[in-house]
Amino acid sequence: MSSNKNLSKDPTSKIIFCNKCVESNQRFMGSIQHLETKDNIKQRTSLNEGVCGACKYFEEKKKINWEEREKELIEILDKYRKNDGSYDVLLPGSGGKDSIYLSHVLKYKYKMNPLTVTWAPHIYTDIGWHNFQAWQKMGLDNELHTPNPLVHRKLTKLAFVNILHPFQPFVLGQFNLAPKLALEKKINLIIYGDAYFEKGVGGNLYNISGHVNKALFHSNTEDLYFGGVHINDLERYNITKNDIHPYLPLKNKEQEIQKLTVLNLPFYINYNPQSNFYFASENSDFKVNPYRSEGTYTKYSSLDDKLDNLHFYTWFIKTGRGRATEDAALEVRNGIITRQEAVALVKKYDGEFPKKYFKEILEYLNMNQKEFEKVINSFRPKHIWKKNTNKWELKQAVWMNN
Repeated sequence: MSSNKNLSKDPTSKIIFCNKCVESNQRFMGSIQHLETKDNIKQRTSLNEGVCGACKYFEEKKKINWEEREKELIEILDKYRKNDGSYDVLLPGSGGKDSIYLSHVLKYKYKMNPLTVTWAPHIYTDIGWHNFQAWQKMGLDNELHTPNPLVHRKLTKLAFVNILHPFQPFVLGQFNLAPKLALEKKINLIIYGDAYFEKGVGGNLYNISGHVNKALFHSNTEDLYFGGVHINDLERYNITKNDIHPYLPLKNKEQEIQKLTVLNLPFYINYNPQSNFYFASENSDFKVNPYRSEGTYTKYSSLDDKLDNLHFYTWFIKTGRGRATEDAALEVRNGIITRQEAVALVKKYDGEFPKKYFKEILEYLNMNQKEFEKVINSFRPKHIWKKNTNKWELKQAVWMNN
């Protein structure tokens, strides 16, 4: 079940922490989701002279001429701008703070006519559904895709049991929906708002670009995996090829995809999660939790899906770093908190168990607590975890080296 047997081949089995933020070299890099199996070794981030790639990017970011970047963006937008009332840009989003900022800027500052598109969460929270509606009430058209709940639950359980990645079906659906809808609606511009390079996910410093790699939307291979199961074996779980279609990448569409321009807005506009939160609060009816999100210290993270905190908890199990590490590292890079403050926050909140919706999580996965714990513990890498009596503990943590 676990890929622990392969960790001896992994050069990042020695845990190192960035000396500028709180990130570690255990963070997974971006991967092609439909090629992920239970035995493959995911690439992890690397540190150069004790500094992570994201912190190095932020040093370079200080030198960026944002006025010039914005001019580049406007030139691209002008190229695709339409005056006949049809949509000229497609915006994937959830209705969170980043979606609100992105869509508001494109519609009201740059006068584009966007179509927003959303892949529904596993289980909407009340505040998540409120924020989704508040997003649309800003004056936006939206296409909400709600996948077959029976199929989605099966895929989510397979992904949890086989690769400890319960969000994989959501990620696949969300990512592959946008280019399919863009081709269907004849919208040749897609804009995302995820600053992956600010998190150290998207490759080394010199691969950073405002353009998303369109090859990720397309695959002609038949060797596709969902929840760690080969597509040809899914029928054993009563999942047909028709059922899996919404999750598939495009096939035999190379020429059509080349017509698309796919951008990442944070390359062109300087913003961060906290500023987006303030913007969303001032320009919409966006709400935050009255309490912090489990596993971190902020109130505006992981708002829309009841399985979201489980997703970040599985991060912690597989890598020894969770949502608090992600949030604190980014706030250090943005100059909001110091590294010392970040270390304290990580020590206090990282890896917190997702107990608020745990009963609903078990029901959704059709598991009992004992089965859940057995899966979780089978994925604890031996170089990260040790068992002290009956309690699991990290072998290395950022506060131990501080």
